[in-house]
Amino acid sequence: MTEAQALRELVDAGLTTPSADESFDRFARLVQRQLGVSAALVTLVLDDRQLLPGAAGLPQPYQAQRSTPLALSFCRYVVEDGQPLVVTDAREVPRLADNGGIDELDIVAYAGFPIRDPEGRAVGALAAVDGQPHAWVEAELATLEDLAAACTAELGLRLAHDRAIALERVARTATRRAGLLLGLSEAFAAAQSVEDVAEQLAAVVRAIGARYAGLALLDPGGTRLTYTTLDHLEPGLPAAFRRIRLEEERGAAAAVREDTPLFFRDHAAYAEVFPAAAGLIADDGVEARSFLPVSSGAAVLGVVALAWERPNDFDDDARKIQTTIASYVAHALDRVRVLDERHRVAATLQAAMLSELPDVRSAELAATYASARRTDQVGGDWYDTVVLDEDAFVVMIGDVTGHDMGAAAQMGQLRSMLRTFAWCQDEPPAVLLRLLDRANRGLALHASATALVARLDRRYDGFDVTWANAGHPAPLVLRADGMVETLDTEADLMLGVMPGVRRHDHRAHLYPGDTLLLYTDGLVERRGTSYGERLATLRAALAAHVGTATNALPDALVRGLIGGGQRDDVAVLALRARHTVPHQPRPGRPASARRSVAHTSAAIGPARRWVDDVLESCDVSPAVRRVAMLLTSELLSNAVQHASGPVDAEVEVGHRTIRVGVRDGSTTPPHLRLPEPHEPGGRGVLFLERCSARWGVELHDGVAGTSADGSPDHAAPDGFAAEREGKTVWFELAVADPALGTVGTRR
Repeated sequence: MTEAQALRELVDAGLTTPSADESFDRFARLVQRQLGVSAALVTLVLDDRQLLPGAAGLPQPYQAQRSTPLALSFCRYVVEDGQPLVVTDAREVPRLADNGGIDELDIVAYAGFPIRDPEGRAVGALAAVDGQPHAWVEAELATLEDLAAACTAELGLRLAHDRAIALERVARTATRRAGLLLGLSEAFAAAQSVEDVAEQLAAVVRAIGARYAGLALLDPGGTRLTYTTLDHLEPGLPAAFRRIRLEEERGAAAAVREDTPLFFRDHAAYAEVFPAAAGLIADDGVEARSFLPVSSGAAVLGVVALAWERPNDFDDDARKIQTTIASYVAHALDRVRVLDERHRVAATLQAAMLSELPDVRSAELAATYASARRTDQVGGDWYDTVVLDEDAFVVMIGDVTGHDMGAAAQMGQLRSMLRTFAWCQDEPPAVLLRLLDRANRGLALHASATALVARLDRRYDGFDVTWANAGHPAPLVLRADGMVETLDTEADLMLGVMPGVRRHDHRAHLYPGDTLLLYTDGLVERRGTSYGERLATLRAALAAHVGTATNALPDALVRGLIGGGQRDDVAVLALRARHTVPHQPRPGRPASARRSVAHTSAAIGPARRWVDDVLESCDVSPAVRRVAMLLTSELLSNAVQHASGPVDAEVEVGHRTIRVGVRDGSTTPPHLRLPEPHEPGGRGVLFLERCSARWGVELHDGVAGTSADGSPDHAAPDGFAAEREGKTVWFELAVADPALGTVGTRR
């Protein structure tokens, strides 16, 4: 019989199917004509049968069937011996006398020569047969031998051609697979977060025909898997499937427990192994599934779940590609973890290099630094504030070129020098920047940076602002009425270019309620848009935050303008000029201020901040101001949401007591309630009762005001005259309580 390798090659060449072959039939006809025999055969001998790709003169049905059992074969002896077989009368040869081919195929005389494959193995025979004894002459056998050699050559050409096609097919498959894997590798290489990895996974698995994909990560305790998102999983999965206990009988949990890929041809195969889990999945048209553990070294990080809408038999190549994808996911997760760790270290270092903002009289300061999520290096952005005296301070912001430790070191040195110059040199900002630029050159720092320095001098109506700009983005001013102004005077050269260049001061004024915004270019950096468009977007965003508290403004701008697409470090510093009172309170002469409040919820925040400004300008302690803000919020909310307008707020700060009142157009007094824990509101009067020193309601309908305990109220200010119907709800707090913890308790 033929060897296994020879048989495989015949199978691959398509020669193991019983059918006529024109080339081999031609050889059979030549033998029949040249030797004058009744029949001729070209045979291939398999393990269980004999094929006849070439035949002439055989009896039916064998001439048509092109196949015989081995029991009828003479050619098998040629293959077994690897030598020609020549007999004049088979009936007289003991080895052949009982062969069924004598009767079935009418074979009496037989002459066969081996047909060999390219390795020289006999795989068949070219034979001449006759139905009567035939004494074969030398010329006949020579002709048969030559034709057998030609058959061998023909078979060799067939197999060589098939090998070439197979090799080409393998090469194309390998090239396609290599290209696919390279593309997948490049896709995952760009991932910067776990979310990025999950998104890339959902995108790249389409290349292998998968319809749905999910990534579930193992928790630190190793007891639960959690899918990063359900967005890309098969739609029939219930939301509860996002979290999987590791002991559950589900494909993802089993793959992680066993640390082995699991493949299921269709839904029926999955249901056979995990019937309970399969029963909970809606009929969503999903058939094939695979679950691939994601491992890093000896640690299992999670599992990749893939799903197809049709059955899939998952051949070896498909399984290898899927496990390779899982390995790419593992590498990406490892890289994300390293980047996160480096980013945390870098952000911590950067934050440590930025000083805490000081308390500044009559101004609110807030800042933020957001490092680029796409780098694990420290940036060169910074901000700072130096208080000169009670009425003057300097704010500064800058950006050193580069995103590495060198840039961070230069940033720290420039910032420290500028901070020192601002404290020691009573000079305008232009001079401070010129001194800094000279020191940058003279001390061989050779840093390249932009910077903006602004000095603010307190006045009765806000702050005079003097600033100088060394190539930095122009500052913005958010006016109290919501208008945004760009201080877009021409900027001077950036630092590190020409230290002796002349620098210029510019001036503006901040009125109470105005906000000055300083920022680095990362806040407005956008690819494909002009600087004018970016600045317009920032102006619109700033105007939209006119009611946002100062301490929340920098972070709100960063989130709104950058979100998750941050490519550069960002520093933002906001400064709001507080409202003040005309004079400080002293015995016998309290300080007071009054403000109209629009009858809208949006006006509550600014009005509350105005009250806090007035209290701060009168040196009321932060602890007392916090209680006052809580109670003021309740008064303003009740007036705006539950009463008619107009609404006014008044603050009076005496030597010992502060008083805040809110007037509205309703004469219905508030009532003390004890709301249930689940009720969202109804606690305003309860707060007044428990947190204020004293509170009351003054009706403006000709009836004398009363305090909360029902006694006549002679302390109500004349500022709320009864020129129109309505009421004023007010509270009082001690300015300086002996025990701070008792400030605002009921007396």
